[in-house]
Formats: sequence, structure tokens, C-alpha cells
Amino acid sequence: MTKLFLIRHGQSEWNKLNMIQGQKNTILTDLGREQALSLGNRLINEDIDIIYASDLSRAYTTAKIISDVIHKPLISSESLREINFGPWEGLSIGEIQEKYNSEYSIWLREPQSLNMKGAETLQILQERVMKYIDHIIDENKGKNIAVVSHGAALKALILGLLNIDISHYKNISLKNVSLSIIEFRDYNRVLTSLNDISHLKELSR
Repeated sequence: MTKLFLIRHGQSEWNKLNMIQGQKNTILTDLGREQALSLGNRLINEDIDIIYASDLSRAYTTAKIISDVIHKPLISSESLREINFGPWEGLSIGEIQEKYNSEYSIWLREPQSLNMKGAETLQILQERVMKYIDHIIDENKGKNIAVVSHGAALKALILGLLNIDISHYKNISLKNVSLSIIEFRDYNRVLTSLNDISHLKELSR
């Protein structure tokens, strides 16, 4: 059975500042590195065969830390990058609310309807990540595959793999270094874990 372990990157500098990253190349905080290490330790016994990651630093570094712990090969690809947020990238949420109030309202209520010049739509994002994941699955049938990517990209991917309409994007939340698991069973794709951060308990002590 093929199994996907879907992982959002650890805390980045811009996560900490509440700024929109998109495809800007931000780096992990020290906490983000600790988070990745905690997840790596959790995955030791999961028999991961291979790791794929976005080539953006916050995701690739998360994947590299995990790879170093579980000693599995790592492949990066721009196809797993975050959604391109266009003019919003580098702005804080407050700045976006001030400068793009109507667009931000659409993003919160009907994100699938947002279409900004210079930015990807959710539909384009989903097509991009689904195409690459289909390739990964064809190359690794029957294996346990870790995929380290970004919040919007992973949410779009999960909905696509489960044949759930992209309009439900707003109903999913994925925290930093969360783990979601999808099993490819004989007749169904089954979500067995969503937004699991139980491995971070040790960091809160």
C-alpha cells in the first residue's frame, strides 16, 4: 500500500512576524528547526522510503533535518512550492487588510474565487501539486512517501487526493510541522491523520 506522509514546514521567520510568504524564500527559526527534529524522531519507526520537498528554504531545511534523522534520500522540486500570492508577498496581515480589503475578504470567505493579477489561483495551485504528486506516486508504488511542503499547497493537495471540492479549502487548518497521512488502499484513498502535532508536546515542556 502506498502511503503519503504530508508535512508542513516548521516555523519560519515570517510565520513569527505574521507576514505572507508565498514563494518568497524565508528561513526557519530556531524553534522551526527544533520542530523538524521532533518530527524526524517521530518518523524513525514509520519506515519512510523517500522524502520529497519544496525547494524553498523553510520546507527544504525541514525536510533535510528529517532526512538526516531517518537516513532517507531527499528530492526537492519547485512543483511543491507554496502558492504564489503575488502582490501580498512580504506584507503583514494588517497591511493586506488595509491595502487589499475586498480581496482579503474574498480569501477568507470564498478563497477559491480569489483571482489577483500576478498571483496563482487555488485551482492553478492544486493542478500544479497534483500533477507532481501523481508523478511521485507512479515512481514509488507501494512505498511510504514523505512530502514536505506548505500550508496552502498541502491543503489543496489533500482536497484533490480525496476528491473534495476546492471550496472546502477554508475548512482545513494545518499548523507548522503538522503531519497528515493518506493511505492509498485498494478501492479508496483514506485520510487517517490530519494536522497532527502530537510530536511537539515535548517542546512545550
